[in-house]
Amino acid sequence: MNFRITGLPIEDFAPLLRMDDEALRRAGVTRRIADAPNAYPCRISLEDAVPGEEMLLLTYAHQPATGAYASSGPIFVRRNATATRIALNRVPEQQRRRLLSVRAYDSRHWLVDADVTPGTELEALIERLFAQPDVSYLHVHNARYGCYACRVDRGD
Repeated sequence: MNFRITGLPIEDFAPLLRMDDEALRRAGVTRRIADAPNAYPCRISLEDAVPGEEMLLLTYAHQPATGAYASSGPIFVRRNATATRIALNRVPEQQRRRLLSVRAYDSRHWLVDADVTPGTELEALIERLFAQPDVSYLHVHNARYGCYACRVDRGD
């Protein structure tokens, strides 16, 4: 089963990455400095910030569909992110080291299935969920904090 894991589009965040603290505050965004390894996951690069690295904490509508399943939540992005990460048939280390909640949606953006898995077993869950013909795409969340992590699409 071919699949594609995608970070958030850097273009959506380019203006924020250039703002000073006052402009960020007005936009409802908080600047943070990573103080521990593997604790601040960037949703653009799908890499964790290293201690001392500058991050932005903001609310993001990861499921903008209208209706009951519309959803948003807090995310981190690295201030020095340069490109959206796209991983083909491979799970990035950022997801491998976390307990994940995976939600499967159909073409109407309705939730049709969900499960929790260690990141080291994400490929098997992707295959099982995509074996269902009505599943169009997956959203991965960090199970412990509930934050949106990335999107998974069929690779074919």
